[in-house]
Amino acid sequence: MDGSLALVVPSVDVNCVPLARIITRGENMFAPKTTVYAHCDLPCGVYDPAQAKIEALSVKACMEKYAANTDADFRSRSVAIKEERSHQVKEHLWVLWTDYFKAPHFEAYPQLHSLFNEATKLAGAAGTKGTQDVAVADKLIGKIDEIAEIFWATKKA
Repeated sequence: MDGSLALVVPSVDVNCVPLARIITRGENMFAPKTTVYAHCDLPCGVYDPAQAKIEALSVKACMEKYAANTDADFRSRSVAIKEERSHQVKEHLWVLWTDYFKAPHFEAYPQLHSLFNEATKLAGAAGTKGTQDVAVADKLIGKIDEIAEIFWATKKA
């Protein structure tokens, strides 16, 4: 070595094989090497309202299967799955609402906050979690479709 102070920092590669990296004096290991810009948390491609819709369609299917079967064990399982899927709808909507959509989107689409609020309530205890009424699931799917329409419009912009 040239006499400069060096620090060995252990790290792990993708195969979990220990590696060592040499950091020499004067190097700023915390300085970004590349700056990227995106309107969302990660460059586009990781968000899609289809995830919420798939779960909402699953909720509706559980309701239909519940109505078509009289076996108590089957119905109990159907309710459990429906409630789990209803919660997943809310999770997917929350991610879109809080991570993808930003202030300029809400300015361009002033109804967006209300749509998300109504959709997440429709997926909650007062909505699909608390009922076997397929019409409530249809309303939820309709709200998700409205959100998806705005989502895809923002992707084109």
